[in-house]
Amino acid sequence: MQDHDAVLNAFQAWRGEPLALATVVSTWGSAPRPRGSHMLVHGDGRFAGSVSGGCVEGDVLATAHEVLASGRAERRRYGVADLSAWEVGLPCGGEIEVLVQPVGAAGFAPALFDAIVAARGEGRSIAVTTDLDSGTSREGGEEAGGFVNRYAPPRRLLIVGAVQIAQGLVGIGRTLGIDMTVIDPRGRFLTEERFPGVRLDDRWPDEAIAACRPDAATAVVTLSHDPKIDDPALIAALQAPTGYIAALGSRRSHAARCRRLLDAGVTETALARIDAPAGLSIGAIGAAEIALSVAAGMVAAFAEPKATG
Repeated sequence: MQDHDAVLNAFQAWRGEPLALATVVSTWGSAPRPRGSHMLVHGDGRFAGSVSGGCVEGDVLATAHEVLASGRAERRRYGVADLSAWEVGLPCGGEIEVLVQPVGAAGFAPALFDAIVAARGEGRSIAVTTDLDSGTSREGGEEAGGFVNRYAPPRRLLIVGAVQIAQGLVGIGRTLGIDMTVIDPRGRFLTEERFPGVRLDDRWPDEAIAACRPDAATAVVTLSHDPKIDDPALIAALQAPTGYIAALGSRRSHAARCRRLLDAGVTETALARIDAPAGLSIGAIGAAEIALSVAAGMVAAFAEPKATG
């Protein structure tokens, strides 16, 4: 899943000015950035986003200025098989192909940026198809029509329990660009001082989670250690197509939790969706490391291909 927030925000700030959009349209081997990655280039040399993590950005910037001068899209391929690849700094063993388009009617129209922002705001996916020969893009996902880039809804994290681990998880989530809400009916825990700049919800977790309508791009993590708070949250999360559901606690406490949830009518199949103990096993000690393991488990779950149909 790509993080396009930086590019979308930059477009809003630079709207109406000369811009070029670089996109990774093909990858081979251990490419530094996946297909669909973007980099937006301003006519004055500023840029946002990345197509290679720094390896070939300099050459892409030069290509972008050529595209802005000519008004025509250009494609560039970078890989270790070519001497130029070493010159621009792609020695990782992979290859990428980058399309650089003018932002405008003859390339990537401003209306497409607006459509992507609107779709993400509504929590739905959107596809854009690009004709690699002409360099023009249009909304829609017709595979036969060229390169298709799919923009998923922004990832969300609903944290249940305003505890110390939640503070660490909020910090990591912020660096990952994830939209976060901390949920806890206990007013002494849920304070702006402890969670500055984060959306806070003091409703009971089942009500708060139901109101958020979790989808495949949403994670729900329960951290309170209080069954009165965590159990209703898990039941609400399991009633939705939530992408990742995790619960803090030992295997013994999770076994007891499962018995309670079964008594509440949750099925064995639904219980299998809960990642518990929460997160990846990294030998975490202390709140910060536990938060890291939970974040890693969430990222891994978001990266898994989801069944469709």
